[in-house]
Amino acid sequence: MLYRSAKMVTAPLVRLLWWPKVEGREHVPAHGPAILASNHLSVLDSFFLPALLRRPMRFVAKNEYFTGNRLTATWMGAMGTMPIDRDNASAAQAMLDSAVGVLEAGEMFGIYPEGTRSPDGRLYRGKIGVAWLTLTTAAPVIPVAMLGTEKVLPPGTSIPRLRRFGIRLGAPMTFTGDAASARDRRAVTDEVMAAIQKLSGQEYVPKYGTSVKNAA
Repeated sequence: MLYRSAKMVTAPLVRLLWWPKVEGREHVPAHGPAILASNHLSVLDSFFLPALLRRPMRFVAKNEYFTGNRLTATWMGAMGTMPIDRDNASAAQAMLDSAVGVLEAGEMFGIYPEGTRSPDGRLYRGKIGVAWLTLTTAAPVIPVAMLGTEKVLPPGTSIPRLRRFGIRLGAPMTFTGDAASARDRRAVTDEVMAAIQKLSGQEYVPKYGTSVKNAA
């Protein structure tokens, strides 16, 4: 109920202020589980994508969004966003276990394989959580490209700008393999990232975005 109420407010507001262009809606299944694997350019990605899809979805976002600004935390919770402690391996696995429950219930789950916002607009190497999820649940992966959202709310700013952005969804991807195999998880993740890169047109960087941020 809270999700529906939040979306009734968010969706019209997003369309009115930013005139988003959404391509590939037909790739989102009408029912059943699906993993939406997206690039990550702005904190607003977690608002925009759920607001503009017809089906409800659960998302994952860093724990800091739930412990800082109260309005942001409340809105994240209302939109079904799940917190993750990126520095705690056991907490991250607990989040993935919760995501399995979401998918087994026939719902959609969104994840940012990069594990962090891009520091410079490029696409960075994906972490293997998305592969573990699809190999564990057999849920299809829908690659997603957020386009131009970094111009709506650039890093370090707090007031959104009125810039048009886009969302491009690709065809569902299905995989076979062993979720316990590091090689299979890496291969699946790299294939998902290649699909995201094809949709977004971003330059791909074969290293983790978190390592770039930590080195800055």
